[in-house]
Amino acid sequence: MTESGAPRPSPAAAVPHDLSATSDERRAAGKAARTRAQRGTLGYWDEEDRGHDALKTILAQNQIRVPELVPVRHQRMAASPWNYYRGAAAVMAGDLGSQPDSGLVVQLCGDAHVLNFGLWATPERNLSFDLRDFDETLPGPFEWDIKRFAASLVVAARENRIKPARAAAAVTAGVEAYRERMRRYTMMPELDIWYDGMHADSLINYFEPADRGRVSIHIEKKRKRRTSRGAFVKLTTMAHGRPRITEEPPIRVAISDDEQDDLVDHLLAEYRLTLQEDRRSLFDRFVEVDVVRQVVGVGSVGMQVYLVLLEGRTGADPLFLQVKQAGPSVYEAHAQPSRHGSHGARVINGKRLVQSATDIFVGWGSLHGKDYYVRQFRDMKIIPTTELIAPRLVEFATVCGETLAKAHARTGDPVAIDGYIGKGPKFAAAISRFARLYADQNERDHAQLASAIAAGAVESLPG
Repeated sequence: MTESGAPRPSPAAAVPHDLSATSDERRAAGKAARTRAQRGTLGYWDEEDRGHDALKTILAQNQIRVPELVPVRHQRMAASPWNYYRGAAAVMAGDLGSQPDSGLVVQLCGDAHVLNFGLWATPERNLSFDLRDFDETLPGPFEWDIKRFAASLVVAARENRIKPARAAAAVTAGVEAYRERMRRYTMMPELDIWYDGMHADSLINYFEPADRGRVSIHIEKKRKRRTSRGAFVKLTTMAHGRPRITEEPPIRVAISDDEQDDLVDHLLAEYRLTLQEDRRSLFDRFVEVDVVRQVVGVGSVGMQVYLVLLEGRTGADPLFLQVKQAGPSVYEAHAQPSRHGSHGARVINGKRLVQSATDIFVGWGSLHGKDYYVRQFRDMKIIPTTELIAPRLVEFATVCGETLAKAHARTGDPVAIDGYIGKGPKFAAAISRFARLYADQNERDHAQLASAIAAGAVESLPG
């Protein structure tokens, strides 16, 4: 189902705002952006105008992936329209790039779907709620993140058989929360915006009183389990007097001692130099014990990922690091190339720009011509599921919308963005319309992949 009437996108490049401009001038620049992309046209979608074939876009991403894992990726994406949406960021990037945009640039999360918001530990060991996935991060028009987020709400709602009216209410709540929080940021000093954040206690208050106890208990249980110590108990066994990460093919597969030595001597040695000096000193107190290859996520399946177990000097303080291959952002063909020489650096610097607080062990390195980034594994990371949030979709969408606004205000111009969005319901109505139409498109694209697998044209394997 498509609707037409929108102009083709403007090729003009966005110009960063002048920091010496007055608030009135910045707001005027935001309103002027409406001529570049009228707010009403943000609700437009027509499959005929997308300019690429979704299946070909998915398959083109396989060139940089581990060949034997590519069929696993196809199988996971074909499992449901929701799984497809999670893995099809490149498809949506092409679709967003085919439309007019505001030119109001922020550091995009790049994959701001509803499950890429979650809780994890800050360096002070508080639980913070924020965006959590930055494989596709890149500067780009602010509304691209909003559209990715809004459409994900509809797709997730359909996955859990939530009524369309409830899904629409969640989208409106999320977008309106973004608009209202962005307006608040127009009146806040830059440092206050930068230091703003949301802790777990604040997150719980977004839910109805009857739900707060259950949410709090769920968070506390996950907080205690999802640590390096919890992972050590669950994922390791003793072999010849040494802890080893347990294999679970194809999720976790052992690699040879030579491969481990190569990774430690080159990739981790380079990564070490990207850490702050104090954190490098801490890292040096750990030694590598074991490394396995890992399969994670949906869209990331096929990228080289390693799980590294290190042990501290006492022998009772494990540290798990995840080393993940970083390729070009899916937005680079539609926005601008990354200014970083390494895609690992692109991911980590984008993460630091967007998040209120970032893992102390994040960094990057390279190995055999491939870029990687590094972060702690399960550092109190609490990731929701669609089943968990479905009954509370409106409340969860609200907190996500506010969190996305905070991320954009840190790296963009909140006054210009607020000027573009305006006070009324027009922006939210357009985004809601797009979310519904794009969820329909996502179902058609999922069916295309499933049909290609059924016909034998695309290989798939369980995993």
